Amino acid sequence: MHRRIEDYALIGDEQTAALVGRDGSVDWLCLPRFDSAACFAALLGDEDNGHWRIAPEGAELCTRRAYRPDTLVLDTEWDTAEGSVRVTDLMPQREHAPDVVRIVEGLGGRVRMRGLLRLRFDYGSVVPWMRRSDGHRVAVAGPDSVWLRSEPPVRTWGEDFRTHSEFTVEAGEKVAFVLTWHPSHRPRPPLSDPFEALETSVQDWRAWAARCRYDGPHRDAVVRSLITLKALTYAPTGGIVAAPTTSLPEELGGVRNWDYRYCWLRDSTLTLGALLSAGYHEEAEAWRDWLLRAVAGDPAALQIMYGLSGERRLSEYEIPWLSGYAGSAPVRVGNSAVEQLQLDVYGEVIDSLSLARRSGLPSRPHMWRVECAMMEFLRVAWRQPDEGIWEVRGPRRHFVYSKVMAWVAADRAVRTLEDDPTLDGDIEGWRAMRDEVHREVCERGFDPVRNTFTQSYGSTELDASLLLIPRVGFLPPDDPRVVGTVDAVRAELAPDGFLVRRYNTTTTTDVDGLPGDEGVFVVCSFWLADALHLTGRTQEARTLFERLVGLTNDLGLLSEEYDPVAGRQLGNFPQAFSHIGLVVSALSLFGVDEAEEADGAVPPG
Repeated sequence: MHRRIEDYALIGDEQTAALVGRDGSVDWLCLPRFDSAACFAALLGDEDNGHWRIAPEGAELCTRRAYRPDTLVLDTEWDTAEGSVRVTDLMPQREHAPDVVRIVEGLGGRVRMRGLLRLRFDYGSVVPWMRRSDGHRVAVAGPDSVWLRSEPPVRTWGEDFRTHSEFTVEAGEKVAFVLTWHPSHRPRPPLSDPFEALETSVQDWRAWAARCRYDGPHRDAVVRSLITLKALTYAPTGGIVAAPTTSLPEELGGVRNWDYRYCWLRDSTLTLGALLSAGYHEEAEAWRDWLLRAVAGDPAALQIMYGLSGERRLSEYEIPWLSGYAGSAPVRVGNSAVEQLQLDVYGEVIDSLSLARRSGLPSRPHMWRVECAMMEFLRVAWRQPDEGIWEVRGPRRHFVYSKVMAWVAADRAVRTLEDDPTLDGDIEGWRAMRDEVHREVCERGFDPVRNTFTQSYGSTELDASLLLIPRVGFLPPDDPRVVGTVDAVRAELAPDGFLVRRYNTTTTTDVDGLPGDEGVFVVCSFWLADALHLTGRTQEARTLFERLVGLTNDLGLLSEEYDPVAGRQLGNFPQAFSHIGLVVSALSLFGVDEAEEADGAVPPG
């Protein structure tokens, strides 16, 4: 039986992350990076594909669990007939190598504990050779080596390619386990002190969380979302992964299972705005700089996503030995959507760089040249059909949102030149392009009978991305066409007025080219709240936001999608885009968003 997605917690060290279940089992961990092969892959298969459980003997789900306030340090507690015990899980900021620290502490009585470690490298397919060295357990297979130690030492033995441990704790007693990875051809890294690592981690996370400038309603949810975004940041480069997982399904038993352990350009403007508005300028600058490095080169070769360091080859393949979460196969590594043409990313990149400039982030010498090169490519390319924001695997179309973002690119380029006439650029040519795109979208992408913009030219279908039209400044929020679009999307894609689908998968299989269905897309519901607020319905928006915050799990985490029928989370977890949506909506509804990218936009027509 697979645990529900919301039964998992996240721990991480800003270079990789692990998922810990309510039963005390670490079921997912990729080492040494987010995009490395997993050594614990039970999440996508079964226990023999790798996991590490520490729990009271005979116990199942914990009694309670929580993050220590304003940290990514997890406390999981069990009350048993013999007593109570706590397991504290964390991944300290690494100095030499990645560590997973698990500290067992007796709270009352005398509790017998059991540990079971199954290390399985390469996504659960490789059983390592285990040996003892200096009182530690050492696992080696090919390029990977993992050391396991406990302080103080406890009884540990190997059996059936598993490592068992058994010990008891009384009130006040502590036993720490440390699992450390390093390349097998190199010496073991210096040992870290697990108890000192716990104290330092708590202090560091709380100092970071204290920088948050937001002080409105649901501050805890906002801070938790920001901590999650920080945890999904690859610290060496500043890139932010969409999620730490691959192939958690958008439909249980379905095939809509994708690898999200990469950095998407479509998240860039909202991420940058959220970080800047919340007071995290260093992180915003690091993300902006990652963006500039990733997109450098031929504008025609711009990708929708890149690796943690800006890698471009993200070839997709399937892993046949993993059965998939709840039987949802195939399990995929890599993402072939990297090869798609999505014209909206040009608008998102230029919008992000414009936002960074207006927000006072230090400029980079080549930044404007990059924008100009993109504009010269987009001047012609915007007329093409593309795969759209949702990476559909059907035929290319003239998606309205893609055209709107081409307008955004031209608009932000023009405004940059208006603000700084010393810069070189074809301001008149870009103004003409902006006007032409705007005119065409209003003529070909709008249904006057239903008073709504549509998913693509000539289509009758709707798309949740249309909710962003007022945010980006394409039309004023009080324009009747905007109000009509918001109402139409809410009526057709959110019949309960609450949870919004990206588009209608039951009637548009020719668009996405995939069988089956999917859940509602969490960030789209936040977009609806934002659109309601912009169109003057702030109380409705706040009510919707309150309900959306209620979708988080007990730890404040959100996945990509939600199944309203089964009442459970779906898709990769936790999802950066969902948490970005929460932060942006909170800032919009209850705070002052100084990084509002649509400020001052004067759309033509």
